[in-house]
Amino acid sequence: MKSYGDIDSKFRFVIVATKRAKELLGGAKPKIKSKSKNPIRIAQNEVSQGLIDFEILKPKEEEEVVPKEEVFIGEEIKEAAKVEKEKEVPKEKKKVIEKKEEKKKKVEKKAQPKAKEKPKVAKEKPKVAKEKPKAAKKKKK
Repeated sequence: MKSYGDIDSKFRFVIVATKRAKELLGGAKPKIKSKSKNPIRIAQNEVSQGLIDFEILKPKEEEEVVPKEEVFIGEEIKEAAKVEKEKEVPKEKKKVIEKKEEKKKKVEKKAQPKAKEKPKVAKEKPKVAKEKPKAAKKKKK
């Protein structure tokens, strides 16, 4: 089994080495001398030797979401209907709105292209050349 220094798992090793490699790519100076010029390899060597410090953060505890109050949905719908009734439009305005909608429909119908009708062409009967009866042979005189 490979040794990852003082790191408990290979997954954590990869994460720490990745962050260190990003630092090296950003211009940080390496903490070790290495034959390799690859910043990823240098970062791996630094982490495996234990030269890189890291901290494991504890996950935050999630707060439980407690519903305020359970309400039957039907009651909310009734209340919404009451509010809508209060906001009803007077009959005069309804008529004006209906007229505008009718005008829009008429304009839309006019704007729609009509289906082109195919011109009616009278079907001509095919002309068949009728053979004329051959003239009777001339009688010899």
